[in-house]
Amino acid sequence: MLGFLKNPIVVTAEINMNLLALTVMGLISRLRGLSYPRAVVFDEVYYGQFVSLYMKRIFFVDDSGPPFGHMLLALGGYLGGFDGNFLWNRIGAEYSMNVPVWSLRLLPALAGALCVPLAYQILVEMHFSHCAALGAALLILLENSLITQSRFMLLESILIFFILLAVLSYLKFYNSQSYSSFSGSWWFWLLLTGVACSCAVGVKYMGLFTYMLLLVITGLHFWHMIGDQTLSNVSLMCHFLARGLALIIIPVTMYLSFFYVHLALLYRSGPHDQIMTSAFQASLEGGLARITQGQPLEVAYGSQITLRNVLGKPMQCWLHSHKNTYPIRYENGRGSSHQQQVTCYPFKDVNNWWIVKDPGMQQLVVSNPPRPVRHGHIVQLVHGITTRYLNTHDVAAPLSPHSQEVSCYIDYNISMPAQNLWRVEIVNRESDTDVWKTILSEVRFVHVNTSAVLKLSGASLPEWGYRQLEVVGEKLSKGYHQSMVWNVEEHRYGKSQEQKEREVELHSPTQMDISKNLSFMAKFAELQWKILTLKNEDTEHKYSSSALDWITMDTNIAYWLHPTSGAQIHLIGNVLTWASANVATLVYMCLSLWYLVRRRRRIYDIPEDAWQLWVSAGGICVGGWAVNYLPFFLMEKTLFLYHYLPALTFQILLIPIVLQHLSNHLCRSLLPKSMFSALIVAWFSSVYLVYCTFSPVTYGEPSLSVAELKDLRWKDSWNILIRKRITQTYH
Repeated sequence: MLGFLKNPIVVTAEINMNLLALTVMGLISRLRGLSYPRAVVFDEVYYGQFVSLYMKRIFFVDDSGPPFGHMLLALGGYLGGFDGNFLWNRIGAEYSMNVPVWSLRLLPALAGALCVPLAYQILVEMHFSHCAALGAALLILLENSLITQSRFMLLESILIFFILLAVLSYLKFYNSQSYSSFSGSWWFWLLLTGVACSCAVGVKYMGLFTYMLLLVITGLHFWHMIGDQTLSNVSLMCHFLARGLALIIIPVTMYLSFFYVHLALLYRSGPHDQIMTSAFQASLEGGLARITQGQPLEVAYGSQITLRNVLGKPMQCWLHSHKNTYPIRYENGRGSSHQQQVTCYPFKDVNNWWIVKDPGMQQLVVSNPPRPVRHGHIVQLVHGITTRYLNTHDVAAPLSPHSQEVSCYIDYNISMPAQNLWRVEIVNRESDTDVWKTILSEVRFVHVNTSAVLKLSGASLPEWGYRQLEVVGEKLSKGYHQSMVWNVEEHRYGKSQEQKEREVELHSPTQMDISKNLSFMAKFAELQWKILTLKNEDTEHKYSSSALDWITMDTNIAYWLHPTSGAQIHLIGNVLTWASANVATLVYMCLSLWYLVRRRRRIYDIPEDAWQLWVSAGGICVGGWAVNYLPFFLMEKTLFLYHYLPALTFQILLIPIVLQHLSNHLCRSLLPKSMFSALIVAWFSSVYLVYCTFSPVTYGEPSLSVAELKDLRWKDSWNILIRKRITQTYH
């Protein structure tokens, strides 16, 4: 039994020295001096806020994308022992000693470093020479813009890493299919493709572009498999299900898991949760949860409630009234009812409280047992402090003359009787007998006499209305726009019939015990919708640019400037690499068109296997460039140069592909091949020289003189910061 011990156990391993050397060089280029500068660099001021909120477990919403990338940055802070205590309010602010700068920047730097060996392996898997693969990796290594973006607490390097990992994994999966379908390695690379795609999308929605590209390529490859007569129907079905599992089911599941972890970590209330619904806010620790804890669930006749408008725009607000009346005449000469004003007020206030009254009874307290209000019931809403009834009539609203004025009715003994009956319609009801519930129910109030719907117009009233938001009766109401929908946020069962006792009651907190926990899917759906629809006001940024500026790099971004010396960091690419990438793309498209026309005439300039290799490489590299670049022409958002980096990465991969193709198929004799190789060496030396030239503004050191900084301004459109003694000028 122990015979195997007679011989030593030997483990052999093959080490690709090219891959190892590239990895080491990538790590050195991205990790050296990572803590420098020890100051907030450009968008670190933005992402750092979210890292601090993660450390403190405070909920936030970022409309720039999903939470996975933010969680990775926060992981760096967690590993470095960051407590979240730093004020992220200014670019260039010096980090305090409690901020682990190296740890916070580590993961983006590692991701950027690993893009170098990934580029090498991608070209090898596309069946190009190791020399071409080495060239692609070195171009990524020496690309100044990729180095700059990966050395700080930013997300683009992480996004590019997962994009390249997804492409490499799919290529390895596809190449293994010809000899080992459904083997362990086949499953590994297929599943890793799906995982990498979900991670790319989870970092930024830009990852969707490459994910969709890989789905299209997968579909085309499977379409060719359908025509393979050697595969049975069962085998084809297994292939289809495997791809569906790995490339759709797993990415969707992982995407949901990112939000699950995000919501599990951020369980405390904070400033961002005010844009969420009352139900969402009540699920967070502190904030609204502290206020609403123990409220009765079912709204009953006699309930004291506050009504929050579901829209939350232009700001969250609650149905409100006060003793002031509408002016007899408005500035434009139109008359009003001179009734008590009803507005939507963006702050908690005792005048936000209303009492749900049964029109057939006089009492303003909850009976025992309580009589719940259901969908379709007719109610009156009595303002808690002034005891006047919510009313609307055929009088034009102050700022929305096509809608009805909403007021609290004052009896002036004139021919304008009260019209204060409202029908409760529960928008998100499951049946027509649903009970009106605190926080959970979204309701419309339909005026019985005129069929107008209580609506937030969003307009801000003049000084006589204290700049509060206008509430109107919308007569032509089609559908359930959120401005017409309200939910009960604070709720108590009224116990005091006397007005003075009721006022004391309205000022006191609620004290009853009932839980209103939202399910994860409900919270996910709401948060996802907010991310997709929430738009910060786009302001013109000094370094914003258009997508057309990116191709020729007519723009740059100043990331950091030393407070006293001329040391600075800029997002500037390797000019020669960017120009070469554009030329390679143009050459590829022209050559492809030429080959297609010639093949149509039955003229085959290159062998069939070379043609297939050329087409597949273009599908990935040119396709990757196109899907990561062209969509920006359709986006209405503030754009920056770093948005182009994923597209640029695919373009860079195309350069050695085009060079190898030209060498193999257009330089047919020894002399042209030798001359072409010499040109490539000279060109590559120039790329390295440009990299070295711009290294001082890539790494921020050494500090350059004014003359040296002026020499770096290769384009008039670039902003190189020149500091002259005391004053600072911008060019």
